[in-house]
Amino acid sequence: MEFKKVIAERYSCKHYDGRRADRDQLMAVLEAGRLAPTAKNLQEQHVYVIESEEGLSKIDQVTRSRYGAATCLVVTWDKNNMYTYPGSDRTSGCEDATIVATHMVLAAKDAGLDSCWVNNFNPDKLHELLGLPENEEILMILDLGYPAEGAGPLPNHFSRKPLEETVTYM
Repeated sequence: MEFKKVIAERYSCKHYDGRRADRDQLMAVLEAGRLAPTAKNLQEQHVYVIESEEGLSKIDQVTRSRYGAATCLVVTWDKNNMYTYPGSDRTSGCEDATIVATHMVLAAKDAGLDSCWVNNFNPDKLHELLGLPENEEILMILDLGYPAEGAGPLPNHFSRKPLEETVTYM
């Protein structure tokens, strides 16, 4: 799919038909995340593919925003392997994981899947339930799958401010 079409047509799917993402489609999504740029190429991200009933049940314990997706990706970063920016305490972990997740959101659409970036959950609780390593911080859950009949973007999805309100030339 042409990139302009991918970014124009992707939306946050809120109703899936319950089928797991096809293996080839899932691999395309994961590969896009692997290829995403990270500060100093540290590649501190880790992606957990959750498809088992047990894993999905754990996600359901922390959020109502799975929307019936049978495949969820939990994106984390390694707190011990981040770049610290000069002159500040700011590190690259969260932004690098965000770049990875964004690549996967766009790759999902390109691969014929819909997705939803989920951040309506307690990351500490999910971390505990999944038994993740102590050095990893959860960024988000990415629901993946096929839209159920009648699914579509929310009414305000296509509402965008004009560039003049969001861009300043200096």
